[in-house]
Amino acid sequence: MTDDIRNAGPRRVGQVKEITSLANPIIKDIKALSNKKDREETGTFMAEGLKLVIDALELGWNIRTLVYSKAAKGKPLVEQVAAKTVAKGGLVLEVSEKVLSAITRRDNPQMVVGIFEQRWKPLADLKPGRDDTFVALDRVRDPGNLGTIIRTADAAGASGVILVGECTDPFSLETVRATMGSVFAVPVVRCTAEDFLAWQKKSGAQVVATHLAGAVDYRMVDYAKKPVVLLMGNEQSGLPENLAGAADRTVRIPQQGRADSLNLAVATAVMLFEARRHLLSLDGAK
Repeated sequence: MTDDIRNAGPRRVGQVKEITSLANPIIKDIKALSNKKDREETGTFMAEGLKLVIDALELGWNIRTLVYSKAAKGKPLVEQVAAKTVAKGGLVLEVSEKVLSAITRRDNPQMVVGIFEQRWKPLADLKPGRDDTFVALDRVRDPGNLGTIIRTADAAGASGVILVGECTDPFSLETVRATMGSVFAVPVVRCTAEDFLAWQKKSGAQVVATHLAGAVDYRMVDYAKKPVVLLMGNEQSGLPENLAGAADRTVRIPQQGRADSLNLAVATAVMLFEARRHLLSLDGAK
């Protein structure tokens, strides 16, 4: 929450529309963004919270609508964000807490919500560099898992997340919340399994897949010899044979106790930080 918005100074915000009715058509359209179909048709999604909105604007995301509660009126950062929204041609709405609760589906909503244009990175544009680490997720279904993985990928310095097959929507409200703003910082790609396999062959990256039948301990792989893609399977069924069979290395995360598997987000975090540790060790040796 810095620089561009913090230092913008006080501004008088014009073009603010006040809405108190849930029947307002603009509010109905925003509420409809809880449905994947409406998000896809409009190419937009909702982000809740002033920090997330500021982060998105500072990273250059296009804002369509800013919604804030009456209680937030007059707060300097809110007014600065509103002014920036207007300058970008967006709509600014001042609404009652009842309306904001209906939009966010929360009893105690955050005071600010932004409606942004979705941003997808084409698979063909992914050209892994020497120090790049990517996460590829096969048919991830749980919004909380996906959001946590995107947040963890950001924290670990990964270069992007690839969604393979029918995955949950990274722009659902639940997923965006779980990313804690990292959805704005981490490039997201979506593709079919066939497209992923074709890209893998010419990417120059090493694909390391986790699999219950993996013969190699995940700590025994050299993650630093070339760019790496960490391939993680579906929460229930794991990786299908076509993806697992095409991986350069198939590994397991050894476990003790009665649990026979890890949560997908936890397993991905373990893999990510192991891969990044190898790169940091390599950098330290130079």
